[in-house]
Amino acid sequence: MEEKTHDADTDRPANASPSPSIESNTAGSESTHTKDATETTVVTGGTEHLTGLGLLSTMVALTLVGFLMLLDTSIVSTAIPRITTTFHSLNDVGWYGTAYLLSNCALQPLTGKMYTYYNNKWTFLSFFAIFEFGSVLCGAATSSNMLIVGRAFAGMGASGLLNGAYTIIHASVPPEKKAALTGVLMSISQLGLLCGPLIGGALTQHASWRWCFYINLPCAALVAPLLVLTPLPGHDSKRYEGQTLLSSLKRLDLLGFAMFAGAAIQVLLALNWGGSSYAWNSSTIIGLFCGSGVLLIVFAAWEYYMEDGAMIPFSIVSRRVVWASCINYGFFAACSLTSTYYLPMYFQAVRGATPTMSGVDLLPSILGTMIFAMITGVLVGRVGYYLPFAVAGGALTMIGTGLLITLTPTTSTGRWVGFQILQGVGRGVGLQIPILAVQNNTPKEKISIVTSLVVFSQNFGGAIFLSLAQVIFSAGLKSELKTLSPQTSSETIIAAGAAGVRDVVSAKALPGVLLAYNQAIVHVMYLAVAASGGTFLFAFGMGWTSIRKTKDTGTEENGV
Repeated sequence: MEEKTHDADTDRPANASPSPSIESNTAGSESTHTKDATETTVVTGGTEHLTGLGLLSTMVALTLVGFLMLLDTSIVSTAIPRITTTFHSLNDVGWYGTAYLLSNCALQPLTGKMYTYYNNKWTFLSFFAIFEFGSVLCGAATSSNMLIVGRAFAGMGASGLLNGAYTIIHASVPPEKKAALTGVLMSISQLGLLCGPLIGGALTQHASWRWCFYINLPCAALVAPLLVLTPLPGHDSKRYEGQTLLSSLKRLDLLGFAMFAGAAIQVLLALNWGGSSYAWNSSTIIGLFCGSGVLLIVFAAWEYYMEDGAMIPFSIVSRRVVWASCINYGFFAACSLTSTYYLPMYFQAVRGATPTMSGVDLLPSILGTMIFAMITGVLVGRVGYYLPFAVAGGALTMIGTGLLITLTPTTSTGRWVGFQILQGVGRGVGLQIPILAVQNNTPKEKISIVTSLVVFSQNFGGAIFLSLAQVIFSAGLKSELKTLSPQTSSETIIAAGAAGVRDVVSAKALPGVLLAYNQAIVHVMYLAVAASGGTFLFAFGMGWTSIRKTKDTGTEENGV
């Protein structure tokens, strides 16, 4: 009985305060059900949990939000060529993804603490409202700058959605259901990430690229009532009774957040402006890099001083399995997003595909990732060791991405389909490994923290590499146009956008322009190969640990 009591305490939401009736049930029975046939909650081991219609409505809402959030990450990839044509903004391509990912990852470590100190339901709905506001701005954008601002707001809202969904599930269901329901949330959410290019292409071609953002609004009308009307366990109480707004804000490490966000923004501004708006050796770019470096040093010192109260605690991030998994996932996201953003440009600009068909052309990679992510989940559970899959996934991704460097305007369908399948299989094999590694080598009470760090690394890696990719693409396109089509104005080509390149050049000049576009995209694929190489190398740092030995004990093996 002592062991059961401990489990109940462990699984009680951090911000829940059990009522006297629940406490009395703990002493008298293991499980107490209400007698109402339409019950939405049940008391198990002294902790109130969702059941029946309440659990169903909550899971529908959370999985739909997770799907939309990751859909928003990739849906613009096939719409970007049309967007650049509308706003004559080819130089801003990197910012459409970077603005979303930067605001997302900058807030990510902070959101974990917000769910600790504030009401889970209303914190989640607040982030969702910000996400929807950003979607409205994007859909109604009248300029490229307005679209970028909208993407930043959407990223701010998205930063608290997946973390919040995991927190609500953890607080709302008994231990034996947590893994299964979390798996449902992850799989459906990843489906949004993978299907984004296909859905975005269809909407862009048959409706408008603006519907890539407006699609989120009807779903809000379903999600909000489901969560508002469902009484989540413990959602009316706070972890710290009698806390003031000022005292709760002090626990969030807002100073650390401000320093980190400032450093990240300066790095990305330097990467996006360097070589385009300003020369690399200009005082502006040098100042941004120096300012970022100084802020990062001060931030690291501050986080060390704050110890476990820091936004990113040193005691956690200094462990090998944690930092190796974070870096691995950062490189993984960098490779995946770079390919996802620039392959549609290859299909539309170089091969003349429609937005819908460019999404269809990505299916080999999408299906490979989906199928092998599910297969790997089963195999890891049976084998027990995740390291072989981390290494194999990194190797296959690196090989598949490396083959994409050989793309030309006349590459056969069989070849680019095969390249994508190989890359997709590698991505599917490695998709969930970093999460498994940190969760199965970390004590239960710290799992939410390390999970948020891995998710943060995923977003930050994607943001950094999308900025680098834009720099490489813009510089490469200008350079290749001078060599392959010197009679063509690079400014005209850039202003036309990827989808409109055939409308602004003569038939005689078109082959050279298309080859220049192709080579610029190939330059970006070299960056994706480098990222996949990082994924492969840092996979070895995750440690040779069996999840069957550690998942019940929370012990650490092999010094990780």
